[in-house]
Amino acid sequence: MTRYVALLRGINVGGINIKMADLRRVFTDLGFDDVKTVLASGNVLFTTDSADTAALKAGIESALRAAFRYEAWVFVLELDTVTRIVEAYPFDPERDGWHPYVMFTAEPAVLDGLLTVQGDLDPAIERIQGGDGVLYWEVERGRTLDSAFGKNTGKPKLKAVTTTRNLRTLVKLLN
Repeated sequence: MTRYVALLRGINVGGINIKMADLRRVFTDLGFDDVKTVLASGNVLFTTDSADTAALKAGIESALRAAFRYEAWVFVLELDTVTRIVEAYPFDPERDGWHPYVMFTAEPAVLDGLLTVQGDLDPAIERIQGGDGVLYWEVERGRTLDSAFGKNTGKPKLKAVTTTRNLRTLVKLLN
């Protein structure tokens, strides 16, 4: 049995409201064990004997579409992978007045494209760095949406292939 986390993109924002009890039920109905939601932002821990993350992703997205009638995009990661991602965070996660983020992407080309602006960012406001299938982002508190990188990540074409989590949320998933 393997412990996974499903990171759902775009729920409980923009009109897609899902109660965590209903979300847990969908995962339980899929046959997963030890289902637990963390915060109300689309983080679901579950255990299964399946090792096929692509099949898990497809099944979860299909079940979410059927249950909640929205275009579901999900990232499925083994909890060990999340641990490695958290441990590799390249900036000071406790920097006062700053937010530590991790952006997950399903496509290496998207990650490469996002990293092309790295040298153009004002380090007094934000910094980014590539990781293993993720992009690490540190941004001054209060500047997340209006920073150069923040504006860049809001593009509609990125919806289906990225999701972002605060590093502190990922730490909660591990505890």
